Amino acid sequence: MFQSKRKPKGGIASALSIAELVYHSIVRSVRKQHNNAFMAIAMNILQVVMFVAVFYLMFTVLGMRGAALRGDFLIYIMSGIFLYLTHIKSIGAIMAAEGPASPMMQHAPMNTIIAILSGALGALYIQLLSLFIVLFAYHVAWTPFEIDQPFHAFGMLILSWFSGCAIGLVFLAIKPWFPGFVGIASQLYQRANMIASGKMFVANTLPTFMLKMFDWNPLFHCIDQARGYAFINYNPRNSNWEYAFWVGVVLLMIGLMGEFYTRKHASLSWNARR
Repeated sequence: MFQSKRKPKGGIASALSIAELVYHSIVRSVRKQHNNAFMAIAMNILQVVMFVAVFYLMFTVLGMRGAALRGDFLIYIMSGIFLYLTHIKSIGAIMAAEGPASPMMQHAPMNTIIAILSGALGALYIQLLSLFIVLFAYHVAWTPFEIDQPFHAFGMLILSWFSGCAIGLVFLAIKPWFPGFVGIASQLYQRANMIASGKMFVANTLPTFMLKMFDWNPLFHCIDQARGYAFINYNPRNSNWEYAFWVGVVLLMIGLMGEFYTRKHASLSWNARR
């Protein structure tokens, strides 16, 4: 009797409503890491600095600096670490997104696609902010540096985030059906990428038999191509960004289909296991 009918919204009004919902979901996803959003960003920056310090000491102690590219050694290290962390963090953010059985889905405007999108954009926001802060501090407080093709290098960072989101979406679609397997597989993938991502070496120096061990990985191609754009004297011959892009597109389509199937059968599968 007292129910109010919803007025249909136009295209622009619907887009603005969805954008507002995504914005608030992004804020919520960022604050899930820490009650204070600034602390969440500070912790991520600290993680980046610790990664850089550890790899710098490792390269120095083991005498591996000669195997790096000619140019700023710390930029060489950070080019691998930033893309690696962006890739891994995006996978974790997508896997932690609200599922169809979450209480948040009881609210009418909310759906799983918005939850996934907000998780992905929240992870990208934190990584980009950390990137700009660390590079600005390094440029001002340590030594000025120059990126040969900054926009192309930034594109490789976005591509590593995109491929990570696609892989995370596949894991998210499988997770309700095989939670144990997905937990182990995602951990193995993240640990394997400590080496398989190629952030510790230059792809052009690898022999053919070793190159076959790494060229399956889209992150490997992103990092190698990013270094080609960052350093004027490095021309990557054993990687291409098109491979990472198309692998990401294929996995994104598979993940969306899997997520749609899981969402349609969520009640059946969850109730059968309880």
